[in-house]
Amino acid sequence: MNIKGYVSILLGAVLWMGCGSEKEPHDPISYLNYVDPQIIASAEKFFTALPDEAKSVDFESSFDRVKLGRKLYLDNRLSKNGNQSCNTCHNLDTYGVDNLPTSPGDKGENGERNSPTTLNAALHFVQFWDGRSPHVEDQAGGPIVNPVEMAMPSEEYVVNRLKGIEDYQTSFTKAFPKDDDPITYDNLKIALGAFERTLLTPSRFDEFMQGNTEALTKKEIAGLDAFVKTGCTTCHTGALLGGGMYQPFGVYGDYWTYTKSEKIDEGRFVVTGNESDKYVFKVPSLRNIEKTAPYFHDGSIASLEKAILIMAKSQLNKELNAEEVENIAAFLKSLTGETPGV
Repeated sequence: MNIKGYVSILLGAVLWMGCGSEKEPHDPISYLNYVDPQIIASAEKFFTALPDEAKSVDFESSFDRVKLGRKLYLDNRLSKNGNQSCNTCHNLDTYGVDNLPTSPGDKGENGERNSPTTLNAALHFVQFWDGRSPHVEDQAGGPIVNPVEMAMPSEEYVVNRLKGIEDYQTSFTKAFPKDDDPITYDNLKIALGAFERTLLTPSRFDEFMQGNTEALTKKEIAGLDAFVKTGCTTCHTGALLGGGMYQPFGVYGDYWTYTKSEKIDEGRFVVTGNESDKYVFKVPSLRNIEKTAPYFHDGSIASLEKAILIMAKSQLNKELNAEEVENIAAFLKSLTGETPGV
């Protein structure tokens, strides 16, 4: 039964309780799985359950491509000095992040932005904080040749290294059997993308959206209600609760006055040069947000509760009380799925 079906049942239950029953109903959260129908209607308006898969319309996948992509994702030989793999900064054992404000690269130098999680990333409308890549296949090739990150000198250098590894000669041939020369940089990106498209993490919130009102606790439901009423759904909607648009960080005041950031990042402006894109970033998904601290593009805030307060004030000009923050944090923790691990 979907969430609409439960609304009809619950409304019927409410009418029944008011017609001739002398007994007090049970606690609302457990009585016939009762949740205020308006909260359910709001959830259905703004959110959807996570899809079962994240297929690409442009890139074909297969078991062998996913298997190859996983191998590449975990391989330190994709970095110049062998110090880094994709998994170093996007650790699958820790929800696709390294829990550092910014990440050290192959030569020990830190990048300028927080490493976002790779979990569910294939469903984002663009990749990177500034949106400079359209999909995970394109994104996958960037860090490998970035001089601060994995520091490979060139795409050709990467391909030549892979061609010298017998295991990859076999794996690429299986993954791209129609190609006369299967070990190419484009095929590397396609394989990494195929693997990342499998990294979906459904949670209890998805069970709730599919009609199981017992999947969330009373506090989590109160947090869901507060999340919607506060206006967080201006940006954090859909299956990912984010990842679907750009927004300026600091609608009400400069973001760095709230975060105390050491560096002022001009966001998407660095990519486009458009003045209107200053301090504009991709809205992050809130999936697994409990596990992916520190927060924001520069990893400047370690506490989820503090991040909630900052977002309410900087984006919506609202002051939240302690109970609202606690409830919203509880709701956000219902978005934590199971890590796929390595």
